[in-house]
Amino acid sequence: MDYVLKTNNICKQYKKCKALDGLTMNVPKGSVYGFVGRNGAGKTTLIRIVCGMQMPSDGDFELYGNKYSDGNINSSRRRIGSVVETPSIYSDMTAEENLRQQYQVLGLPDYSGIPELLKLVGLGNTGSKKVRNFSLGMRQRLGIAVALCGSPDFLVLDEPVNGLDPEGIVEIRELILKLNHEKKITVLISSHILDELSKLATHYGFINNGRMIREMSAEELDASCRKCMRVTVTDTSVLSTVLDRMDTEYRINDEKTADIYAKPNITQLSLALANEGCEILNMEEHDESLESFYISLVGGADHV
Repeated sequence: MDYVLKTNNICKQYKKCKALDGLTMNVPKGSVYGFVGRNGAGKTTLIRIVCGMQMPSDGDFELYGNKYSDGNINSSRRRIGSVVETPSIYSDMTAEENLRQQYQVLGLPDYSGIPELLKLVGLGNTGSKKVRNFSLGMRQRLGIAVALCGSPDFLVLDEPVNGLDPEGIVEIRELILKLNHEKKITVLISSHILDELSKLATHYGFINNGRMIREMSAEELDASCRKCMRVTVTDTSVLSTVLDRMDTEYRINDEKTADIYAKPNITQLSLALANEGCEILNMEEHDESLESFYISLVGGADHV
């Protein structure tokens, strides 16, 4: 398999804080790679290092087979477009003027591709409207358009749907899928909004405390996300006691609901709960979500 990005034991130390702790990841060419982790897990730090905004304290990485320590790493970085933290746009300019500015920064003399680029991100009809009058979703799409100047084949997006309303989230999702499917651009997306990420990603990397916990394809994730019985009861503390006695695997979600990773004998469970003064209110089959899977991974990692 060809990889756009490979990192090898990347570390980043800020005084007493270790943001990255030997992180190794592999982003396949042509993938939409979901970089999953809670806030502060090290996602943005890794992205900033890959994009050349920071230096690693230790470790190495490759972009298109060129090592970070090689002198020609900058030629590989020119193939990256990125939106890190907030889009790099000028609010007192129009969308077209922003792209012209980026073309000048990149030394691109021909502006003929700008109208098509604006159309691609859904901003073809903004005309003389200043960016300060754009919605947050429009600003995010313009940020992606700026990142696409120079025709990169690797797009790095740091929390691209953070703060967007549902309509804006859908627009960004459709744009990312279009870029991946039609333009064949490899996309690395850092996010903690896991439900949305599950609609995009072909591969995943789960990070916690600066370490890669697990990498897997979407197909492997689907196979790993177990089915369960989601049960609603009057008291989950009683349910946990009963399930412990039955030697049954489960997870308590809140005071009323729990997931049981087995098909229990309903009659036996109901009688056992009734004897403890607890009643089953509802029970239904349920697929484990990406969020639940991540929590189970992190929970295990935190107790290593």
